[in-house]
Parts: sequence; C-alpha cells; structure tokens
Amino acid sequence: MPIPPWFPDAKLGIFVHWGIYAVDGVQESWSFYDDIVPYDRYLSQLDRFTADRYDPRAWARLFARAGARYAVLTSRHHDGVALWDTAHGELNVGRDLIAGYADALREEGLKVGLYYSHSDWSHPDYASTRKPGRPPEQEDNRYSEVAAEFEDLAAWERYIAYRDGQIRELTSRYRPDLMWFDGEWERSEEQWRIPELAALIRSEVPDVVLNARMLSEGDYATPEQGAPLIPPDGPWELCLTINDSWGFQHHDHNHKSLGQLIRYFTETIGGGGNLLLDVGPREDGTIPAEQAERLEGLGAWIGRHADAVYGTVRGLPAGHHYGPSTLSADRRTLYLTLFDIPRAEIGVRGLVSEVRRVTVLGSGRELPHRVIGGLHEAPGVLWIDPPAAADLDPYATVLAVELEGELELYRGSGRS
Repeated sequence: MPIPPWFPDAKLGIFVHWGIYAVDGVQESWSFYDDIVPYDRYLSQLDRFTADRYDPRAWARLFARAGARYAVLTSRHHDGVALWDTAHGELNVGRDLIAGYADALREEGLKVGLYYSHSDWSHPDYASTRKPGRPPEQEDNRYSEVAAEFEDLAAWERYIAYRDGQIRELTSRYRPDLMWFDGEWERSEEQWRIPELAALIRSEVPDVVLNARMLSEGDYATPEQGAPLIPPDGPWELCLTINDSWGFQHHDHNHKSLGQLIRYFTETIGGGGNLLLDVGPREDGTIPAEQAERLEGLGAWIGRHADAVYGTVRGLPAGHHYGPSTLSADRRTLYLTLFDIPRAEIGVRGLVSEVRRVTVLGSGRELPHRVIGGLHEAPGVLWIDPPAAADLDPYATVLAVELEGELELYRGSGRS
C-alpha cells in the first residue's frame, strides 16, 4: 500500500516526549532500566505528575506556527505508564491526556501521531521470554528478558493480549493518522506478531502511516539524531532533539541554535525526508521557553521560504550544488539553499535543462546568470551572481532557479 501523500509533503513534525519522567527530570524509562534511578523512586513520580498547566490547544497553535503538519505524542513509553485512562494494565496517569491533544491538532489542520513502545519494562508478563538467537554472553536485563530455561510462553501471550487491548483503545478512540512504534529490537517480528498487529491497527484506521519500527509492515525509515550522508530510498524521517534529551531534563540547557535547526531541516527535506523535531514538556504540561522560541523561529524561516518547502520533492544529488536543494513537484523549479554569505558567483554543475530565470526567494530579486563551458554531451556550469546583502536571509538564503522544462541532469555517465 503506498504511503498517504500527506506524509512526504509534511516536511516537519513535532515529537513530544511527555511522561512522569519529567517530574524529576530523569531520562525516560532508561534511567531505571540502566539502574541509574531505583525503580520505586522512578515510579513515585506518577503521584507527582500534575499536568495542571497542560493546554493542548496552545501546543497545537505553537506547532502550526512552527510550520509543522503533524505531531507525535508518547502515549506510552518503555516504562509502561499510559497517558490515557486505559482499561488494560495498571499503570496510567488516571485521566485521558490524549483526547485533547488529538482534537486540538485536528482543529489546526495537523495530522495526529501517537508513539507507542512495543516494550513495557513494568508489565509483570513482559520479561517472560527473550529474542531468539540472542548471544548468551550478552548481559540479561531483568526488566526485559529471562534466561531461556525460565521462559513462560503463557505469560508472553498475556502480554500480547494486553498490548493489543491498548492498541485497540488508541486506534478506536483517537483514530491516529500515524502510529510511531519503538522498542522493536527486544523481540523478533514473529514474537511481536507484527502482521497481526498491523492488521488490527488498519482495521480501525485503514490509511494509518506506520514507521519502520513496525518492521516488515513499516512505511518509512526513522534515523535518529543525525542527518544521513546518503538519504534513505523512499520516505523517511529524521528524529532530532532540540537539546540533548528527548524528555524534559532540568540540567540540559544545551539547545541547538536556530541556525543549526534550519540546517538540519533543509538538509533533511533536500534528501526527501521529514524532520521530526522533539520537545520535552515539563510535568505540568508547559513547553520550555527555549524550545518554544526555536519552534517560532523555525516557523518564521519556513514562512519566508514556503515555496521551497511544501509541495517539493528530493533535490539535487550530492556534487551538483554545495548545499541542500529541493525541487518543485512539476520538476520545473529548483530551490538552492545557501547557508553562508556568497563571496563569489554560485555554481551549479551538471544542469542540462535551460534556465529561464533565477530569483531570491522572499525578495523576488532577479539575479544575472550564465552558463560557461561544456563539451559534447557534458553541459557547462551554471554561474549565478551572488545576492545583494539586503536580499540575504540571516539564517539561510534560498534561490529559485526556474527552468524552461523539467529538470534534467548530467551525472558523468549519462543523463538523469
């Protein structure tokens, strides 16, 4: 089934890691799994998780101003604590924090995504089996697995029933446009019953988008924390934190600058992907000002360059232009991103298509251009005069190269 067209054209999504771990500002789930925080102390945060300033409409408005077209909320992380009043399992926040989120996103025209971990390190039946073929010399963790001689397959069946019950609640109540799974590495596809799980989800939401952590049923790749030098084939999404943490951590003030985030964003969409940019709300539901400010700044940049963002496809392969690029859906306008102030003419190599004109996106200023060189089949280099200082964007300038026909490139061994 082809991926719904809204996803590859979304370009920006907001990841929201919110849970009881924000109370003490510890790492989500992993802090007890790795014995950094005692389990009882970790779970004691549940009684102190207030969400008393949670305003999902304020979230949705902020995400829309950022230029996002979807968001993904952690409905249940590996710690097993659900953000809705589930009838399955014993760990939840005692109220429904997802319905307001889903409604608010849809009011703003955003697609609704829900994160859900295959793993649940708190469930009494989870650590009842292990992944087949796991090397015995690897250290077992009591929260996730047991030695082969202690496996209890009846307990594992109870766990799968619990998971399926929660998934039915999420899909029937909120009808998510996207389900973002995690934790797939701990079991095999057969153990997770991935085809059956996908069928269950699609029985409620036929057009749902599933990430690659649904293994054979996934629709798109999900690299984390670094734009791949060679973009994946097909649809993909870069998951990126604004600072160094997924959830709220009091000590983490190492926020990426707006300029860095714009670079990540333009490089990602130039490679045909979406950026899923993470925020970590405090336990009361408020998004830290440093993170909100960066979302506002990113949205302002996108607003000035929307033609180069939405309705575009993967840009030039590496080697043609020193920077990211995107291409209009009709393949007749090439958008070149310039991070640095040009000190000389801007060159584009291997461009077979004739150029009608070049303008600075935003100001509309037309720039002189010429083609120099070329021999036989190989085209010359397109040289574009640098924009004036008044036309430069403070973070990244975009040039619109309008072509006489569809984009055609020379790669040294033929045209593409």
